[in-house]
Amino acid sequence: MVKHVILWTLREEYSAQEKAEIKRGIKEGLEGLKGKVPGLLEITVNTQPLASSNCDLMLDSLLESEEALKGYAVHPAHVEVANTKVRPFTASRTCMDYLI
Repeated sequence: MVKHVILWTLREEYSAQEKAEIKRGIKEGLEGLKGKVPGLLEITVNTQPLASSNCDLMLDSLLESEEALKGYAVHPAHVEVANTKVRPFTASRTCMDYLI
């Protein structure tokens, strides 16, 4: 199995209220992929970091295999969420994938 973890920082130009709405959209969009993307076993988006954090959101997902991760990356439902709810609003992205 593969753990797929991403940390994002939102663009600074957004107000606190706008950031809350953006986070909600990202969470709903990504968590809504469960059951739609083959091999995606678990997916959670954490939108409430502690003040000691230096990012705004975290994706924590579990996939069946590296092949499933590759399929997830190009799956039309994932690409749609990424292009409409994530990429337009984020300033930085850090990713770590690892076998468990």
